[in-house]
Amino acid sequence: MKTKLSLLILTLLFSAVHLFAQDQFTLAKEGQQAPDFAFETSESTTQKLSDLKGKVVWITFFATWCGPCRKELPHLQKDVYEKFGTRTDFELLVIGREHTWEEINKFKTEQNFNLPFYPDPKREIFSKYATQNIPRNFIIDKTGKIVVSSVGFNEAEFQKYIEKKASLLAK
Repeated sequence: MKTKLSLLILTLLFSAVHLFAQDQFTLAKEGQQAPDFAFETSESTTQKLSDLKGKVVWITFFATWCGPCRKELPHLQKDVYEKFGTRTDFELLVIGREHTWEEINKFKTEQNFNLPFYPDPKREIFSKYATQNIPRNFIIDKTGKIVVSSVGFNEAEFQKYIEKKASLLAK
């Protein structure tokens, strides 16, 4: 009984710390309009997030060296991009925090990903959404409002984000 109680207390404590940390370092919060930004779609072309209004947009911030990011990316490819990537009302933006095109392309090739990666070498995009901690996911509805904001990777929670995205696409 003491073991179960201790485990429950530790779980609640961890959850409270996790929520505090997310809130403390998250600048773009659920219910708010997503901050607009420009991103390079290729080494010579840019696009703005606001150009994607009318679509459900999933933004993931990651780094090639980040262990939890490396665990999350295969799920993002298999469970999100391969299932929904061809839809005209959905866009996935996988943004490499502090990475260049060269680093992203090398990582993409080495890891055999076909996800749409984009660089953010100076944290210009990331700094509109958070101050630290990755991976981070933001799901934005068709009106431009943030409906999911997460930090870290938990497979069960990730599945809930997929369900939320699917429900937004059904509307």
